[in-house]
Amino acid sequence: MMYNSYMEYINDFFYFVIKPHKDPNTILYCSGVNVTKFSPLTAGRHGQGSNPAVRGLQLIRIGIMDMALKTGGKAKRYNGKECKGIAPTEDSWYSEGLIIEHVTEAFSEEALRYSVINLLKKIGNALRLKDKMPDKILSPQELQRFIEELCVKYNS
Repeated sequence: MMYNSYMEYINDFFYFVIKPHKDPNTILYCSGVNVTKFSPLTAGRHGQGSNPAVRGLQLIRIGIMDMALKTGGKAKRYNGKECKGIAPTEDSWYSEGLIIEHVTEAFSEEALRYSVINLLKKIGNALRLKDKMPDKILSPQELQRFIEELCVKYNS
């Protein structure tokens, strides 16, 4: 059985794209955070080399790899051309990619949900923001507006 679904969640702050790979039951998981857009929120609130947006995405990658293992899958890092060019702006982006084998479409839906909900929570926790982060998936535009409001509120 070939996995055929393409899923994406993209706004100006981050993206998660899950797409079929050439091998059956294998997906590419592409993700990125816009370091430039997050800077009003993160600037001056972290040590050198420990940007909370970048670290948040790294922790999401680890979480997705763990999810894959728990469901009998196998995940490995991917830095190939199929994850390039997704970023919707020309800002400075940090990206992560995975090839995940032995998955179902249910896994992909859960991975996307986990990624979107937990990225902002991880960033908020690292920055010790007092605001409650969304517990459900908002539309990409709604979440972008939410993050823009945080950037204005916490801009130092």
